[in-house]
This record gives sequence, structure tokens and C-alpha cells, in this order.
Amino acid sequence: MKKKMLFTILIAALALSACSGGGGQAQPAIVRVGWAGSPDTLNPGMAILTEAYTIFELVYDSMYELNLDGSFTLSLAESANVSDDGTVWTFKIRDGLKWHDGQPFTAEDVAWTYNLYKDTPEYPYLNGYYTPYFDTIEATPDNEVVLTLTEAIPNIESQLVFLYILPKHVWESVNKTEYENVEMVGSGPFKMAEYVQNEFVRLTANKDHFSMPPKVDEVIFQTFENQDALVQAIRTGQVDMVTEMPNTAAESLKADENIELVVGAPLAPGVTDIIFNQLDPENCPEGGICSGHPALRDRNIRLAMAHATDKQQLIDVILLGLGNPGLTLIPDGLGVWYNSSLTDYEFDLKKANQILDDAGYADTDGDGIREMPDGSAPLTFRLNWPSDSINAPRMSELLAEMWGAIGISLEPQAVDPDALTAQCCPAFDFDIMIWGWASDPDPSALLYVYTTEAIPTGSSETGYSNPEYDELYTNQQVELDFEARRDIVWQMQKIVFDDVVYIIPFYDANVQAYRTDRFTGWITDQAKVELSDITSLVLIEPVK
Repeated sequence: MKKKMLFTILIAALALSACSGGGGQAQPAIVRVGWAGSPDTLNPGMAILTEAYTIFELVYDSMYELNLDGSFTLSLAESANVSDDGTVWTFKIRDGLKWHDGQPFTAEDVAWTYNLYKDTPEYPYLNGYYTPYFDTIEATPDNEVVLTLTEAIPNIESQLVFLYILPKHVWESVNKTEYENVEMVGSGPFKMAEYVQNEFVRLTANKDHFSMPPKVDEVIFQTFENQDALVQAIRTGQVDMVTEMPNTAAESLKADENIELVVGAPLAPGVTDIIFNQLDPENCPEGGICSGHPALRDRNIRLAMAHATDKQQLIDVILLGLGNPGLTLIPDGLGVWYNSSLTDYEFDLKKANQILDDAGYADTDGDGIREMPDGSAPLTFRLNWPSDSINAPRMSELLAEMWGAIGISLEPQAVDPDALTAQCCPAFDFDIMIWGWASDPDPSALLYVYTTEAIPTGSSETGYSNPEYDELYTNQQVELDFEARRDIVWQMQKIVFDDVVYIIPFYDANVQAYRTDRFTGWITDQAKVELSDITSLVLIEPVK
């Protein structure tokens, strides 16, 4: 409590100093960003939450930068060359780069980092998504990195863009999975200054960055546990920008003369998902709890719930219409990778009830809740969501009404995000969850979540296992023909859609806001919207 009170006083003091014009000496330009979450860890190998990746993007560099138009630009390397067979990539690292602690940054750091990610089994996201085709990575005396693949892949840029380069001289002597990385020595446009989990992250500008030196002096990300407080903070000027808000606040903020509302496609297209624990007992990972309700392993149950989910009502009530009905984890924002040929399950309560009747789920005691066909348990499911979610509480209320109409009851509860992560994967200690993903620019990362291989690593949320799907996943990873790869990706989406692995209620737009009387230069005219991205935060400057 004392820490939080002191930080509140600090924020107030910074706000006053930023607004004062006297004294002759220029005040530091401090940008305050409000959000509802907090990084789960500052260790890039162990992070899951999007807030952690926001900070990584600002503090670290990687081989490529992802632009707001979806294209890639070389960052750490001044050139990239590939062999005729597509298996050997040579990156010439820029000379003269430095880490935040002043030590030289070389190709040796890059090669060491890639080998760390590749060879650390406890880094499942990095092993499963980005490095499975890495064979050898070596640094040369000419400050080059030579990456040799086991076979050519079609998406080297997306495989490297989120592999943040770490300083070998810091990391080689620490426990790679337990290291908290609080000092977070990087080479990016911002330096870690101070971090208190679930309270704030304070970054200072790296004015000597080789390509993107910020114009401001500091960026502070402040966590707000209450969404109303988050909205009030930008109204009063406690923060200069908010990364998220309930859509119900959008209209009122739009009317404020000092606030600009920005609505558009997310930089990382968002997926809100309703997750069913459908893990077969024989696939329970070592150490897993695997307590899911057995009914959820029956496709009939999931299909009936899909027919009983009125997605348009969810969009209208929760997003105020700012979203599209979802189909699979691959969102419509990924363009050609999204299988637009799928036809969604229509909202039809009569059909949903008939499916359950035919499958033997009856309400034998007349309490309004159906039971398992053998009478062993009622269809009462635990429903959890991360406590920092803005939309999930209202969604849980609506789902309880919709599914209650077909004899299914819910036990809703918000859970701390870190605790829910542990509860989820690979413990599988839940029935249903409301959560979401931020997508990579390439579909491979989200497609991996459905694989059998992802169950013990903690990447799978559902425990879904399908050998046909697993084979197609491997095929698309190495298919160099664009059209052929797209066809495989579409086929995979049809399989998981037909199996009702998830219910995807919607793909929502990004709704953010900033104060126009504090800083100018926010990037709002691109195809994607993300004001906390590196593109805006290195360009903005105080209003004169």
C-alpha cells in the first residue's frame, strides 16, 4: 500500500512539472500511458502476456521491425542474404552498436541469443513457434550471423521479428528460466529504469539509439485495476494515452475537446476466445491437474453451446458494434490467411436444445440444469477470465443467460492473470475460460496452439489433439508456394471449426485515446492502430 501511495504522489508531481512553464530550465518530457494489465515477467523466454511484449519491443532490438502496414524492415542488420536453396541466411550486423550498459553489441550476442532460444526446452513459445527449423547459428569475425535451417521456410521475417536479442555478457551466467531480468539490459530505443509488477513500468529514452532515438525523455506505463479509473485518468490528465478502454466510454471521450479517440485494426489482430477444456485423460501432461468437466470433451456439448451463442448481441452490447463475428483463432485481420469461406453456426436455441436432447443430456430433476447421460454430474461449468479483462465480466453475464436457455449453468469467477495462466496451461485446471490472443503477422504461431505437441509445453489452452491437423501444421511450415500454403492453412481452420475447438465470439477493433494538449505526433493514419508501439513513442514530442 505504501508503494502504491508513493507512486501516486510521484505521478501527480510529474503531471504538475510537465505542465509548469516557469523556472527557465526545460522540464523532462514524460509520457504517461494507462493500461489495465502488467507484464507477467520481464524474461523474454517465459513471457505470455501482451503487456510484456509491449515492453520488450521498446527495450530490445530484433533482426526485423514489423511496420504498421504489415511489412518488415531490417533493423539490427544492414543486409540479409540467402543461399540458392533457401537454407542459409547471412545477416551483416551493423557496426558500432552498444548495449544500454555501454558494452559493445556484436553478432556474437545475436548468435548466442538464437541458440539460447533454440536449445532451452523451458521456452516453449520460442521453441514451438519460431525456432523448430533452426539447425546452427554462428557468428563470424566479420560481424555476421549465419543462420542455417534444416529446410527452407516461407516466413523467416516473422520467425525472427519477436526473437529479442539479449546481452550475452549478462545472460550467460544466470539461470535462464528463473532470471527475473528486472534490470533488463537491452539495446532498444528505451531503457528500463524502474518496474513494480501490477503498478508501473518506467522507461527512459536511449537518445543514442542507432535508428530510432526518442524525442521524449521517459515513458511510464501505469496499471489501473479499475476500468472506470483508467478512463477517468485520461480525462483528468493523469495519463496522456490509454491503450484500452470499455467501448461504452468511447462516445463520451470523443466529445472531450482535449482527447482524440482512435479506432482501427490492431497491429497484432486481436482474437477473443471462449476456451473449452477438452483434454482427453490420456493426454494429461506430467504434473497436470486436468480437472475439466467430462461433458466438454463431447463435440455435441460444444456444438450446442455454439448454436446458443448470439455473437451479434455480444458485439452490440460489449463492443457497441465495433467488431466482427469470429470463426477461428486466425483473425480476419490476417487477410489472405483468414478462411472467409467458413459459414458460422447460426444462433438457434431450438436447434441447440435438440442437439442436447438427442445426445442424452436431460434435466431429470427439473431444476433447469441438464445432467450427463449417465446422471453422474450436472452440466455446471466453471467459467474463468483474467481479472484485468475489460470485456469478460459482461460477456460472462450474457453467456450465462444464453447457455442457461439450453440447460447449462455457469460458476463465473475472475482470476488474477498470472494465477489463471498457471491454472490453464499445462495444468488444465478449469472448465471454460474467456481470454484472447494477439496474433503474429504469420498464421503459424496461432495454428500451433491447436497442435498435440503444444499440450505439454503450456501453449495449448484446450488440450485438443488431432493427428490430421498435426500433419497439416508441419506441412504448412515448410510449404514455399504461397497459394499452396494458404490452402493448407484454410483446410486447418475448417478442421478446428468443424470440431468446435473454440467459440470465437468476435474479432474486436482497437480503441485507444490520447490527449491532444500534451504530446503530438501520434501515428494514426496507418492501416493498423497501436499508440503504445515503438513507431509512435519514438516520434511524439511535447505540444509547443
